Amino acid sequence: MNWPLGIALTVYRDLPIAEAAALAKQDGFAHLDAMQDSPENLAVPLGDGYALRPTPGFTSGPAAEGQRSWEKTVADFRRAPGSRLEPWPGSVVGSTEAVLAFLEEVPGLRLTLDVGHVTAWGGDPLELLPYADHVQLRQAKPGATQAPHDGVVDFAAILKRLSDLNYSRLLTIEYFDLPERGWPLEDPLGAARETAAQLRSLGLR
Repeated sequence: MNWPLGIALTVYRDLPIAEAAALAKQDGFAHLDAMQDSPENLAVPLGDGYALRPTPGFTSGPAAEGQRSWEKTVADFRRAPGSRLEPWPGSVVGSTEAVLAFLEEVPGLRLTLDVGHVTAWGGDPLELLPYADHVQLRQAKPGATQAPHDGVVDFAAILKRLSDLNYSRLLTIEYFDLPERGWPLEDPLGAARETAAQLRSLGLR
Protein backbone atom coordinates (compact mmCIF):
# COMPACT_ATOMS: atom_id res chain seq x y z
CA MET A 1 0.00 0.00 0.00
CA ASN A 2 1.94 2.96 -1.30
CA TRP A 3 -0.49 5.77 -0.54
CA PRO A 4 1.29 8.56 1.33
CA LEU A 5 -0.55 9.45 4.53
CA GLY A 6 -1.22 13.12 5.26
CA ILE A 7 -2.85 15.12 8.02
CA ALA A 8 -5.31 18.01 8.10
CA LEU A 9 -4.40 21.41 9.49
CA THR A 10 -7.51 21.28 11.73
CA VAL A 11 -5.74 18.68 13.86
CA TYR A 12 -3.39 21.42 15.10
CA ARG A 13 -6.17 23.75 16.24
CA ASP A 14 -5.00 27.40 15.96
CA LEU A 15 -1.31 26.68 15.44
CA PRO A 16 0.22 28.74 12.60
CA ILE A 17 0.40 26.70 9.44
CA ALA A 18 4.21 26.75 9.21
CA GLU A 19 4.51 25.31 12.73
CA ALA A 20 1.80 22.76 12.00
CA ALA A 21 3.62 21.63 8.85
CA ALA A 22 6.85 21.22 10.81
CA LEU A 23 5.06 19.05 13.39
CA ALA A 24 3.44 17.05 10.59
CA LYS A 25 6.87 16.32 9.15
CA GLN A 26 8.16 15.23 12.58
CA ASP A 27 5.24 12.80 12.85
CA GLY A 28 6.04 11.32 9.46
CA PHE A 29 3.09 12.72 7.51
CA ALA A 30 3.57 13.24 3.78
CA HIS A 31 1.32 16.25 3.22
CA LEU A 32 -0.89 18.80 4.94
CA ASP A 33 -4.49 19.57 3.95
CA ALA A 34 -5.38 23.20 4.55
CA MET A 35 -7.29 26.11 3.05
CA GLN A 36 -7.23 26.98 -0.64
CA ASP A 37 -5.05 30.07 -0.14
CA SER A 38 -2.41 28.43 2.09
CA PRO A 39 1.26 29.37 1.53
CA GLU A 40 3.68 27.11 -0.27
CA ASN A 41 7.25 26.14 0.71
CA LEU A 42 6.15 24.50 3.97
CA ALA A 43 7.96 21.65 5.71
CA VAL A 44 5.57 19.23 3.97
CA PRO A 45 3.71 19.94 0.71
CA LEU A 46 0.08 20.89 0.61
CA GLY A 47 -2.23 18.00 -0.23
CA ASP A 48 -5.83 19.05 -0.64
CA GLY A 49 -7.10 22.60 -0.38
CA TYR A 50 -10.51 23.56 1.01
CA ALA A 51 -12.42 26.36 -0.70
CA LEU A 52 -15.44 28.12 0.75
CA ARG A 53 -17.20 27.94 -2.63
CA PRO A 54 -16.92 25.21 -5.29
CA THR A 55 -13.64 25.84 -7.10
CA PRO A 56 -11.93 23.68 -9.74
CA GLY A 57 -9.15 21.62 -8.18
CA PHE A 58 -10.32 22.12 -4.60
CA THR A 59 -12.75 20.64 -2.07
CA SER A 60 -15.90 22.38 -0.86
CA GLY A 61 -18.70 21.29 1.41
CA PRO A 62 -22.42 21.82 0.85
CA ALA A 63 -24.26 24.26 3.09
CA ALA A 64 -26.21 23.14 6.12
CA GLU A 65 -29.82 22.13 5.55
CA GLY A 66 -32.00 25.22 5.40
CA GLN A 67 -29.15 27.55 4.40
CA ARG A 68 -29.09 26.79 0.68
CA SER A 69 -31.39 24.76 -1.52
CA TRP A 70 -30.57 21.53 -3.30
CA GLU A 71 -31.11 23.22 -6.67
CA LYS A 72 -28.75 26.10 -5.92
CA THR A 73 -26.12 23.70 -4.57
CA VAL A 74 -26.34 21.65 -7.77
CA ALA A 75 -25.92 24.84 -9.80
CA ASP A 76 -22.90 25.87 -7.68
CA PHE A 77 -21.05 22.65 -8.45
CA ARG A 78 -22.08 22.55 -12.10
CA ARG A 79 -20.40 25.95 -12.50
CA ALA A 80 -17.12 24.58 -11.09
CA PRO A 81 -16.13 21.46 -13.06
CA GLY A 82 -13.15 19.75 -11.46
CA SER A 83 -14.17 20.71 -7.93
CA ARG A 84 -14.74 18.07 -5.23
CA LEU A 85 -17.72 17.73 -2.91
CA GLU A 86 -17.28 16.82 0.76
CA PRO A 87 -20.70 15.70 2.03
CA TRP A 88 -21.43 15.84 5.75
CA PRO A 89 -24.38 14.96 8.03
CA GLY A 90 -26.77 17.84 8.52
CA SER A 91 -25.91 19.37 5.15
CA VAL A 92 -27.91 19.61 1.94
CA VAL A 93 -26.01 16.47 0.87
CA GLY A 94 -26.03 14.54 4.14
CA SER A 95 -26.85 10.92 3.37
CA THR A 96 -25.66 8.18 1.04
CA GLU A 97 -28.86 8.48 -0.99
CA ALA A 98 -28.39 12.24 -1.30
CA VAL A 99 -24.77 11.83 -2.39
CA LEU A 100 -25.66 9.37 -5.13
CA ALA A 101 -28.51 11.59 -6.33
CA PHE A 102 -26.23 14.64 -6.30
CA LEU A 103 -23.58 12.86 -8.36
CA GLU A 104 -26.24 12.12 -10.97
CA GLU A 105 -27.17 15.80 -11.05
CA VAL A 106 -23.55 16.94 -11.56
CA PRO A 107 -21.89 14.66 -14.14
CA GLY A 108 -18.18 14.16 -13.53
CA LEU A 109 -18.26 15.41 -9.95
CA ARG A 110 -15.97 13.54 -7.57
CA LEU A 111 -15.89 13.37 -3.78
CA THR A 112 -13.62 14.19 -0.93
CA LEU A 113 -14.93 11.35 1.20
CA ASP A 114 -14.61 11.72 4.96
CA VAL A 115 -15.33 8.26 6.34
CA GLY A 116 -16.25 9.81 9.68
CA HIS A 117 -19.07 11.83 8.17
CA VAL A 118 -20.45 8.84 6.27
CA THR A 119 -20.31 6.63 9.35
CA ALA A 120 -21.96 9.34 11.47
CA TRP A 121 -25.01 9.50 9.22
CA GLY A 122 -25.30 5.71 9.39
CA GLY A 123 -23.82 4.94 5.99
CA ASP A 124 -21.12 2.58 4.80
CA PRO A 125 -18.04 4.38 3.45
CA LEU A 126 -17.24 1.39 1.22
CA GLU A 127 -20.32 2.21 -0.86
CA LEU A 128 -19.03 5.67 -1.77
CA LEU A 129 -15.31 5.01 -2.17
CA PRO A 130 -15.64 4.42 -5.96
CA TYR A 131 -16.57 8.10 -6.31
CA ALA A 132 -13.70 9.49 -4.22
CA ASP A 133 -10.72 11.47 -5.45
CA HIS A 134 -9.60 12.16 -1.87
CA VAL A 135 -10.25 10.15 1.29
CA GLN A 136 -10.18 11.50 4.83
CA LEU A 137 -9.78 8.95 7.61
CA ARG A 138 -10.89 9.05 11.24
CA GLN A 139 -12.62 6.82 13.75
CA ALA A 140 -16.36 7.45 14.08
CA LYS A 141 -19.64 5.73 14.85
CA PRO A 142 -23.31 6.28 13.95
CA GLY A 143 -24.32 9.63 15.38
CA ALA A 144 -20.73 10.75 16.03
CA THR A 145 -18.36 12.03 13.34
CA GLN A 146 -15.44 11.54 15.76
CA ALA A 147 -15.12 8.58 18.12
CA PRO A 148 -11.39 7.89 18.44
CA HIS A 149 -11.73 5.39 21.29
CA ASP A 150 -14.93 3.53 20.45
CA GLY A 151 -15.39 3.98 16.71
CA VAL A 152 -16.58 1.33 14.30
CA VAL A 153 -14.70 2.35 11.15
CA ASP A 154 -12.97 -0.69 9.63
CA PHE A 155 -9.73 0.75 8.30
CA ALA A 156 -8.55 -2.59 6.94
CA ALA A 157 -11.72 -2.95 4.86
CA ILE A 158 -11.37 0.60 3.57
CA LEU A 159 -7.76 0.06 2.50
CA LYS A 160 -8.65 -3.21 0.81
CA ARG A 161 -11.50 -1.55 -1.09
CA LEU A 162 -9.20 1.26 -2.19
CA SER A 163 -6.66 -1.29 -3.38
CA ASP A 164 -9.35 -3.14 -5.33
CA LEU A 165 -10.32 0.18 -6.94
CA ASN A 166 -6.68 0.95 -7.86
CA TYR A 167 -7.01 4.18 -5.92
CA SER A 168 -4.03 6.47 -6.54
CA ARG A 169 -4.96 9.71 -4.80
CA LEU A 170 -4.43 11.11 -1.31
CA LEU A 171 -5.27 9.76 2.13
CA THR A 172 -5.50 12.23 5.00
CA ILE A 173 -6.22 11.89 8.71
CA GLU A 174 -8.56 14.55 10.01
CA TYR A 175 -9.82 15.33 13.50
CA PHE A 176 -10.93 18.68 14.90
CA ASP A 177 -12.13 20.38 18.06
CA LEU A 178 -15.19 22.35 16.90
CA PRO A 179 -17.70 22.34 19.78
CA GLU A 180 -19.65 25.20 18.20
CA ARG A 181 -20.52 22.83 15.33
CA GLY A 182 -21.24 19.87 17.58
CA TRP A 183 -17.83 18.24 17.01
CA PRO A 184 -15.85 18.65 20.25
CA LEU A 185 -12.65 16.67 20.77
CA GLU A 186 -10.23 17.21 23.64
CA ASP A 187 -7.08 15.98 21.88
CA PRO A 188 -7.28 15.99 18.06
CA LEU A 189 -3.52 15.53 17.65
CA GLY A 190 -3.43 12.54 19.98
CA ALA A 191 -6.34 10.97 18.10
CA ALA A 192 -4.59 11.59 14.78
CA ARG A 193 -1.36 9.98 15.99
CA GLU A 194 -3.28 6.96 17.29
CA THR A 195 -5.10 6.56 13.97
CA ALA A 196 -1.85 6.95 12.05
CA ALA A 197 -0.30 4.15 14.09
CA GLN A 198 -3.27 1.90 13.31
CA LEU A 199 -3.06 2.68 9.60
CA ARG A 200 0.68 2.15 9.44
CA SER A 201 0.28 -1.19 11.16
CA LEU A 202 -1.91 -2.11 8.18
CA GLY A 203 0.84 -1.26 5.73
CA LEU A 204 0.48 2.44 4.97
CA ARG A 205 3.56 4.59 4.70
